[in-house]
Amino acid sequence: MVKRALITGVTGQDGSYLAELLLWKGYEVHGIIRKSSLFNTDRIDHIYSDSHESGSRLFLHYDDMTNFEQLPALIWQIKPDEIYNLAAQTHVKVSFELPEYTGNTTALGTTRILEAVRRSGVPSRFYQASSSEMFGNTPPPQNELSVFAPRSPYAAAKAYAYWMTVNYRDGYNIFASNGILFNHEGPRRGDTFVTKKISRAVARIKSGLQDKVYLGNLQARRDWGYAPEYVEAMWLMLQQDDPDNYVIGSGKSHTVEEFLNESFSYVSLDWREYVEIDERYMRPTEVSFLQADPAKAKRDLGWSPKVTFKDLVRIMVDAEMEAIGAVPVGEGKAVVDSYFDEWHSWHS
Repeated sequence: MVKRALITGVTGQDGSYLAELLLWKGYEVHGIIRKSSLFNTDRIDHIYSDSHESGSRLFLHYDDMTNFEQLPALIWQIKPDEIYNLAAQTHVKVSFELPEYTGNTTALGTTRILEAVRRSGVPSRFYQASSSEMFGNTPPPQNELSVFAPRSPYAAAKAYAYWMTVNYRDGYNIFASNGILFNHEGPRRGDTFVTKKISRAVARIKSGLQDKVYLGNLQARRDWGYAPEYVEAMWLMLQQDDPDNYVIGSGKSHTVEEFLNESFSYVSLDWREYVEIDERYMRPTEVSFLQADPAKAKRDLGWSPKVTFKDLVRIMVDAEMEAIGAVPVGEGKAVVDSYFDEWHSWHS
């Protein structure tokens, strides 16, 4: 029997990588996308074919996290073996400007899915994309027993969704797991996220297309990893005998300044000559230090990351060089080519 999966947020960074992973594993994949007057499927265009074509295994459906009209019917019709909830308003800084919308999509959106699963009676396994931001300034390293202390509307919404997932698991016997993922990046990261903003600026500055890049807090420490590896952890969680909560990260932390230094030095530039601080990018409440303790994931899932921080930076800078038609340094691209040799579409 072919397994079926339903992914919310399939057009995002994680959704696109996860769809590729599941297709590679032989799944039939259904993705939920928002209706828009503009095409917003560029991250999955290379794996999508019209459903009228024979052999198509990726199907897209319109719906919205703020008001799921189709979801109950979709769950009943598709009867997915696995549901991955990756959709949300995911930008921390934006959540301060749109706190109500963030709560509606990120917190209540999760509740809507869980309730649809409960009412449908379909025995779907459910994955909730939780976030390391929930820990706030709880001392590192943070693991599954660390206290949540949200420092943003986004983090508060994610904490609500986390506990709703636990409640539906305990109260209704739904197979529901939380993946508490620390920062994970890649070439498909949104342009407003700091890692993508930096790598894109490096490529453009090196090519003479940009003079400066404006950033906020350079001393914030984050545990960064490579997104394709992290979606594999999502899948592994739903293959276990019992649902649970797992912290996913590298176990190492770096400042934004370190990311800058690694990125600019990769193309033989000094970041200090091109970076300026803009107070508009400072958060009202900051999270200083996030670092995962992924021991449980390694023990129970057999998961541990292989792509290093330095490799991640080089992968992202090389991808941005290629995107503007410049010649990449090549070391990052070589990591992707060797590590994901079986998954050819992941080279982009």
